[in-house]
Amino acid sequence: MYHGAAVPGFPQHPHRGFETVTVVRRGYVDHADSLGATARYGGGDVQWLTTGSGIQHSEMFPLIHDDADNTLELFQIWLNLPPASKMVPAYFRMLWSEEIPTVSPAPGVSIDLIAGQLGAHIPPAAPPDSWASHRDTRLAIWLIRIAPGSVFDVPADASGVNRVLHFFDGVEAEVDGTRFDVGTGIHVVPDREVRIRNDAAPAEFLLLQGRPIDAPVFQLGPFVMNTPDELQQAFEDYRATGFGGWPWSRPDPVHARSDGRFALHADGRVEHRAMQRV
Repeated sequence: MYHGAAVPGFPQHPHRGFETVTVVRRGYVDHADSLGATARYGGGDVQWLTTGSGIQHSEMFPLIHDDADNTLELFQIWLNLPPASKMVPAYFRMLWSEEIPTVSPAPGVSIDLIAGQLGAHIPPAAPPDSWASHRDTRLAIWLIRIAPGSVFDVPADASGVNRVLHFFDGVEAEVDGTRFDVGTGIHVVPDREVRIRNDAAPAEFLLLQGRPIDAPVFQLGPFVMNTPDELQQAFEDYRATGFGGWPWSRPDPVHARSDGRFALHADGRVEHRAMQRV
């Protein structure tokens, strides 16, 4: 499942034509890429990577703790790019945990807003070339926690939007009067309120929604394009250019255990955040 000489993870590999939204709930990820950018993030941080015209990157899972388990829990969500953004320059944006709003719309309910507004609460801006950057796409990524005995009414949104609730932690819960076991993905009607009732153990849901891009999708391995010819061109370009090559001395770079959370961007900009024990 994982590779790497020193720690688990995914060494140097390419992407083109879509975005990865990596939500790290526990543990850390060490990022390095073909643009010369690098980062360490985790404990609720999100990396939003627009792969655009092409990038190589590595995602390694550093073993920070020598006195406890190094638990890793993350979601990596692949978001398609619209045709006009397929070949934009690659880059990433960090959404640090301190910047992601957590709201409590009902007793016993808390929601992390990674994308998509809830009432007056607005999440950090998505990258400008993302489908999520256009408000009329109605794209949302919410992490919803519901305590036992609590109820949350997911507000209605626009018609024509795809909306899915992924029930990923807990035992069982009721959605619009139907009981579901944990590990279920539930497609719900977007343009009316949906009630989630949790009577058992603490429950967590990942809500994903967005308006369809309405363009052909051709995907093979790490490339997501609009036509077979574009897909073939992606492989040819990668073989010819390596999407900028690989500036690191090894395919699986790992930062020092003592390094904190940070991001060094391709333009030289540096962000630092305090380390958390997660």
